[in-house]
Amino acid sequence: MTAENLDWISVGRVGDLPEGRVKTVTARTVSICLSHFDGHWAAMDNRCPHQGGPLGEGSIERGTEGQCWIRCPWHGWDFDPLTGAPPGGHEDSGQQLYPVEIREGEIFVGLEPEPERARTVTDVVAETLVNWGVKRVFGMVGHSNLGLADAIRLRTAAGEMSFVGVRHEGAAAFAASAYGKLTGKPAACLTIAGPGATNLLTGMWDAKVDRAPVLALTGQVQTQVFGPGAFQDIDLKSAFEAVSKFSQPVLSSSKHAELASLACKTALLERDVAHLVFPDDVQTLPSDAPAGGPTGRMGGSSVVPSKEDLDAAADLINAAKRPIIVIGHGAVEARDAVIALAEKLDAPVLTTFKAKGLIPDNHPNAGGVLGRSGTPIASWFMNEADLIIALGSSFANHTGIESSKPILQVDFDRMQLGKFHPVTLPVWGEIGAFCAAVSPQLKRPPDADDQISELAERWIIWRIEKKSRLAEQRGEGIHSAAVFDALTRHCPDDAIIACDVGNNTYSFGRYFESQGQRVLMSGYLGSIGFGFPAAMGAWAATQDFPEYTGRKVVSISGDGGFGQYPMDFTTAVKYGMNITHILLNNSQLGKISKEQRAGEWPVWETDLQNPSFSAFARLCGGKGIRVTDPGELEEAIAKALAFEGPALVEIITDPELV
Repeated sequence: MTAENLDWISVGRVGDLPEGRVKTVTARTVSICLSHFDGHWAAMDNRCPHQGGPLGEGSIERGTEGQCWIRCPWHGWDFDPLTGAPPGGHEDSGQQLYPVEIREGEIFVGLEPEPERARTVTDVVAETLVNWGVKRVFGMVGHSNLGLADAIRLRTAAGEMSFVGVRHEGAAAFAASAYGKLTGKPAACLTIAGPGATNLLTGMWDAKVDRAPVLALTGQVQTQVFGPGAFQDIDLKSAFEAVSKFSQPVLSSSKHAELASLACKTALLERDVAHLVFPDDVQTLPSDAPAGGPTGRMGGSSVVPSKEDLDAAADLINAAKRPIIVIGHGAVEARDAVIALAEKLDAPVLTTFKAKGLIPDNHPNAGGVLGRSGTPIASWFMNEADLIIALGSSFANHTGIESSKPILQVDFDRMQLGKFHPVTLPVWGEIGAFCAAVSPQLKRPPDADDQISELAERWIIWRIEKKSRLAEQRGEGIHSAAVFDALTRHCPDDAIIACDVGNNTYSFGRYFESQGQRVLMSGYLGSIGFGFPAAMGAWAATQDFPEYTGRKVVSISGDGGFGQYPMDFTTAVKYGMNITHILLNNSQLGKISKEQRAGEWPVWETDLQNPSFSAFARLCGGKGIRVTDPGELEEAIAKALAFEGPALVEIITDPELV
């Protein structure tokens, strides 16, 4: 091919490579060994044919007759930079050469015009994911997922997907789990084989037990080395078997669009983890198969309770003088219908911790969080109730629903009905459908108690108590009540709040008064480290779905939780994520210290050696503020919330004042 027909690509300037040196350059996606010797410039294929050593990291050596050789840095193989040929005996074909031109001090390498990229198996998969509405991928690009990564790259270049490259696959898993909890739609996680894939497992379990849809896309070693123990070869299907509802390898003979469709459908309908394994050699196989999609595969989602159950439910409710509603996270899509039902009954609404925020605490019917992370208001109404209407709650022991009282339980998942103990009336159905169907049959008894007035009185009592706690000071840090008192006043009403675990989370449930913010947490798994990666997932949702656009994302953790994935603060900086992180730093695993004392154990190995997290945030390129005095809280939180980008407020707190 003549020089006129080549693509001439700049690979640097002459000053970049001194005489007698070699270096690796890239033209398009071609890795090239560029050499400069005896006034000559030469370019050859960078990959040594022996074991793939990078020739551009090697050296120029002189033979006995002054001949120049490029020597591979791995095993010493030599090649003539002008012909590409070895001195003899290594490879008959030698190395491919590329023409070089110097133009006004700039180095150009000539490549043949790039052929049209062949459509691959992973293109079929990526296009199918797009058709199913998958908008976001979190993960890390690596050597055993490069074909799949390139298919995802093309979809992002087309504006059909977005990718977030993380620093640790565990952060990708938590981000995807939180994304699914918030939106009800699956995000995907991309990893390599072996350790990259296993790093997902904690976050996948978080998604599974909290019923969040997630897709795991893991690379794998080549099919011909399955089993014998090749580098990073583990049985990924077995590794993900317990955590996933669907887990399948994508093989050369597979129906690739069908596998991707089944993975997406499983994640959506089962609200669970779906997993696909991509062997390295399968990822780039050519394919002309059409992509799949949801058309003709999805039915309606509304499950209306039976007439018999609705009639029995109406009889129970109409006979109650002090009914209460306990709303769990399972009712997240029916919050308005539940509130309307509560208003009709003049019934208090207590939330599980996972459902905090589904009814604003300033609503007349709101009774706050029930259970260990809750308020005395909720406990009081639980004790006084003569009927518990449990909607989308799974009766976790942290919640403390009193099993001896009459209970009407409604859930879309029949396995959740009476799961831990029998209930008076289990009703199978969607929460919204139940509320709409039963409401016309309800009539509040004329002698029913005025619980709404009692709620207002109980809130006054609790707020006086909270104010008195603000005065508690031991000189060893700020009271967590003061932190959440300030956050209550400054946090936007429509914010999305991601919580970690530990004393900081208990204090958040107890002291923060929600104005309707959405709250995300690691519910049943209770995994430390969830908070900040979850905020990254929530931020991604604000970019992907119009209903979340412009909403502020706030995350809350202790120093122990933030320390799990601190380097992903740089991920937030890289992508300009508008996240405010509230970090309660007490230099220990405070919740565990408390449990050790409560169990009459010595406090042991719960102290933490911390850096200045605020300085760390600034070093990463974000905003960092350190607070040591309660009087600084208001201004610090307000400034962090106003900052357009990742901001961290490090608050030195007293581990005893929670």
